[in-house]
Amino acid sequence: MKSLRVLGNEVILGSLIAILSVFTAFASYQGSVADGKQNDFEILGMTSLNDGNAEYLRANQDITQDYNYFDNWYLNLEERPDIAEYYQSSFSQPLLDAMERDPDTVWDEQYYDDTYADANAYFDESDANFAKAGEWNDRGDRLQLVLMVMALGLAFAAWASLVKEESRMRLLFSAFAIVTLIVGVLIYMSVPVVA
Repeated sequence: MKSLRVLGNEVILGSLIAILSVFTAFASYQGSVADGKQNDFEILGMTSLNDGNAEYLRANQDITQDYNYFDNWYLNLEERPDIAEYYQSSFSQPLLDAMERDPDTVWDEQYYDDTYADANAYFDESDANFAKAGEWNDRGDRLQLVLMVMALGLAFAAWASLVKEESRMRLLFSAFAIVTLIVGVLIYMSVPVVA
């Protein structure tokens, strides 16, 4: 039992309080950074999503115009080639490319892929940003757990320092403080790193 009394030593308790305080502050700072990064990537994700939605609507309008231009071109091709040429000059590049690939199958999948390419690029960027925000969120959550464990250890060390040196409660609180420090360090080592 006397060998355990060293846990109640004022130097040990003071060191525990200092280490736990620094580790608590460090985990809190890193958690704040992770929360900020999560917020940044969520904003980027929302921005890309909004831009993607706008591009998607624009692409829908382009497709509708292409349908109208193509119909008018086709209707005037034989009898009024000058009017047909006017409508053909208004075709979008994806429609011209589709006609060049296969004039009989103009509205192929490639046409739609080309027309929606910008919108899909924004959607992909949005998904990537939301995924990165999720990674930062996971990191922040784990750091909050570290913060909680370290703060609990700090409370144990503080209580131990207030109890008389001969008391068994001082030893118990000191032991709890050491255990929470070890657990906190182990949890910290498992915190995911965001690349």
